[in-house]
Amino acid sequence: MRLKECEIDPTKTTAIIVTHNHPDHYNDAEMLIEAMTHGCKKKRGAFMASESVLNGFQNLGPSVSKYHASKPLQTTVLRSGMTFELDHLRILTTRAFHSDATAFGLRMESEDGILSMTGDTALREELFEDHKGATILILSVTRPLGSRIPYHLCTEDAAELVKGIKPKLAILTHFGAKFVSSNPDVQANWVERQSGVKTISAWDGMTVTLKDFEYSIEKCISREHRDTMKITEDLDDMIP
Repeated sequence: MRLKECEIDPTKTTAIIVTHNHPDHYNDAEMLIEAMTHGCKKKRGAFMASESVLNGFQNLGPSVSKYHASKPLQTTVLRSGMTFELDHLRILTTRAFHSDATAFGLRMESEDGILSMTGDTALREELFEDHKGATILILSVTRPLGSRIPYHLCTEDAAELVKGIKPKLAILTHFGAKFVSSNPDVQANWVERQSGVKTISAWDGMTVTLKDFEYSIEKCISREHRDTMKITEDLDDMIP
């Protein structure tokens, strides 16, 4: 649904990475595999996921069927500490400290800069090392100020990471219900004041472009939404 709103064609996907075996992360994996492989008719693309997603680990998974896992040209189990090339990107799987012990984050390096994602994790010293030098740091922040829970970042944790890593831009995402009700923009502003780094809360359809180590941000508006806006503008022009 979100891809359609942003006018992104999922059949042009060349790679899918799933960081761990919780449904808010793996739920659409099989559908995206079918899109990437053009209805499972073409051996194309790469599917990469944690041990728990592909093979199961302890009481988790597997969450992708053997049928779907067999359809991409390449299917790989990823673990933290791995490095590989994908298209024009050099990707490193970073350490994560989560209830799924096979979870990982991602650090993607290109000639335009470094995009680093913590994934779902508790705050640990290793995160500062793994995400050092990031141009843009995306943090999965589940809880707001004063309400830390195990295995996840809260606003205070995000501020510590951003202050220590010093990216050009920090983006907070992966909000829990309490975070949303506490106003994500207020949480992001608090992180920015504490860290001295530009920090924003993510919104649905946000587009971030990284070019020559500089970033730009814009909202994604679907064609239908644009048409509605145009109609509204036309009506406004008619009102004397």
